Amino acid sequence: MNNTENTTKLEEIKKVEASVKKMEDFTDPEELHQELLAGIRKYHPSADLSLIEKAYQVAAEAHKDQKRKSGEPYIIHPLCVGIILADLEMDKETIAAGLLHDVVEDTVMTYDEIKEEFGEEVAQLVDGVTKLGQLSYSADKVEVQAENLRKMFLAMAKDIRVIIIKLADRLHNMRTLKYMRPEKQKEKARETMDIYAPIAQRLGISKIKVELDDLSLKYLQPDVYYDLVEKIALRKTEREKFVQSIVDHVKKHIDEAGIKAQVDGRVKHFFSIYKKMVNQDKTLDQIYDLFAVRIIVDTVKDCYAALGVIHEMYTPIPGRFKDYIAMPKPNMYQSLHTTLIGPNGTPFEIQIRTFEMHRTAEYGIAAHWKYKEQSDGKKSTGNQEEAKMTWLRQILEWQRDMSDNREFMNLLKSDLDLFAENVYCFTPAGDVKNLPAGSTPIDFAYSVHSAVGNKMVGARVNGKLVNIDYVIQNGDRVEVITSQNSKGPSRDWLKIVKSTQAKNKINQWFKQELKEDNIVKGQSLFASYCKAKGIVQSDLLKPEFMQAVMAKYGFRDWDSVMAAIGHGGLKEGQVGNRLLEEYKKKQKKELTDAQVLQAVENTGTQVQTAGKDKNRRTHNKSGIVVKGIDDVAVRFAKCCSPVPGDEIVGFVTRGRGVTIHRTDCVNMIHLPGEDRVRLIDAEWQAAGDMSGRYPAEIKIFGNNRTGLLVDISKIFTERQIDMIGVNSRTSKQGTATISLSFEVGSRGELDSLIAKLRQVESVIDIERTTG
Repeated sequence: MNNTENTTKLEEIKKVEASVKKMEDFTDPEELHQELLAGIRKYHPSADLSLIEKAYQVAAEAHKDQKRKSGEPYIIHPLCVGIILADLEMDKETIAAGLLHDVVEDTVMTYDEIKEEFGEEVAQLVDGVTKLGQLSYSADKVEVQAENLRKMFLAMAKDIRVIIIKLADRLHNMRTLKYMRPEKQKEKARETMDIYAPIAQRLGISKIKVELDDLSLKYLQPDVYYDLVEKIALRKTEREKFVQSIVDHVKKHIDEAGIKAQVDGRVKHFFSIYKKMVNQDKTLDQIYDLFAVRIIVDTVKDCYAALGVIHEMYTPIPGRFKDYIAMPKPNMYQSLHTTLIGPNGTPFEIQIRTFEMHRTAEYGIAAHWKYKEQSDGKKSTGNQEEAKMTWLRQILEWQRDMSDNREFMNLLKSDLDLFAENVYCFTPAGDVKNLPAGSTPIDFAYSVHSAVGNKMVGARVNGKLVNIDYVIQNGDRVEVITSQNSKGPSRDWLKIVKSTQAKNKINQWFKQELKEDNIVKGQSLFASYCKAKGIVQSDLLKPEFMQAVMAKYGFRDWDSVMAAIGHGGLKEGQVGNRLLEEYKKKQKKELTDAQVLQAVENTGTQVQTAGKDKNRRTHNKSGIVVKGIDDVAVRFAKCCSPVPGDEIVGFVTRGRGVTIHRTDCVNMIHLPGEDRVRLIDAEWQAAGDMSGRYPAEIKIFGNNRTGLLVDISKIFTERQIDMIGVNSRTSKQGTATISLSFEVGSRGELDSLIAKLRQVESVIDIERTTG
């Protein structure tokens, strides 16, 4: 490659780097100060900016002797935060707090002084941001991360502006991250990717979310980022020419139809391109929608009129049309999305929205929030703005219900996953409910209220009685039938529901209603486990050992651990093994397992006793290592079909040796207490010792269509995997269930196969047989 080409690529990269706000290149605070005032005057109804001026003077004085890592005066940072907030068109109090957000933490100024100078509203905003700044983050410690997020949401509940200021603060820090040490860069980028970008997305502020994603990718995976920058820049001229031709063509037809519209094209941001490449296992050349054409019109009526014009011009791709106007996303996003075939056969996406919808898409909750000032300078506190925060109150409600940090973390990640497919249905009153795809009437009932779910005895869909495992379809009208005589939810419901909200509320019911019973049951199961293992309970149940278990699984007291064993949330073996590990560490010598099992008739099994080679493991031709047993017949359970890589357990069967099950097998989870003494530890041999193929079974759920089975079979053929058995059936609602049995070499091969099958059009979900 010659020097000219290198120079051209470098220039392209620099242009992309410079796409962030030019403010980071300023070194003169007064220039930034004037830019801030000019930005506020563009949208603020009042010409009185004395509050902003005063906040600037106080912040400049408080930070006058401080420098940033870049060597610039520290006041540059709060000014840039203020400019970001002005770009979001925030109120004067928020911008003043943005200018002052670091004075309590980094200078001698106090909360009381800010309150005296600027009033309680600004002081509370500054205090909220200061408290969030004191949170510690660790990607390796789930409990700490969950606790921090709880505090963050509590701060949001007090005043959403605290989070908007914090997002602006994080955005400017990410823009200037190049001055930090490499390890600090990665730490901040990971925190931004895990916490701040998802929150910006949940609040609908794509203007900030998109830039946080790209900057995080730049520091977490610089090779990937710059490779994308380079490859996209290589075909920039060709792509821009193609996009402009589409824009001109669309604009001409829209104008001829008499629709007033703004039409433009844009390249998707780097992180979204990278995510699509990873999720779909494609190269950049295989990603067809690198860009989107956007049509912005005045009214909703014009949106649908423009859609009609577009579909006359180009051929739409089936199944690629989404109406987010009729069914908005949870973060208030509205738009029409359609993917079309271009004049040269290249697919491209068009988004159609009104100017108001575009504003919401860019600014999210900052465009529609209860503190937004009206033209008369008064603040709006309408019910509509309150309704838009229901998701936040819901998260706080779940948070209060949960003592288990891991459970909260899983719920939170699920709630922030905006890429999940949803289904929209209606209440009898016509209200829209947004549920995960595959949801049932039980999910619907719990989305209405916990009490409705707990008292549910049946459901009607579109006026007809349905089973409780009926899969809700888009547009269904669902009515829940309740009874005061209901005894509450069934444990079987946990296998049926799809939403984390419903699972959590069902588990909460069992935990609260049956807590005492669960504690007793858990203690009994744990005692039986210890007895079967020849372990003396009193040796293990020491405060320091118990504390280690509670910390590992996120419980606050030992009764909760026992209750979790009782209701099936934890296995007694997990707790016992953890206690045993702590005991061994302290004793610095191995404990002896007293007889694990009684000799079993007709198996030829001999149990290793206390005095004989107690750690011996038998390698079996099946690829299984069984602890403490010689020459035993090993077979695999057909109910759950374990493969190498699965977590497994052995079950001693009289006259038939040891049967190997997956630990999540339904038959093992619901094993009667008296049979649990026949469980025995088992594990797979080392990878180098493994060979051969193992039977596996999966169920594929999808919307029935011609060619679905052919597309699925093609993937098996490409991977040279023979299908042993196929069974397919289709419900009256058009949902196909395809059961497949085949052989694989490992869990990795199975997971890869399932990931590929999920990409097949019309496939809704895939699950392994668990009993």
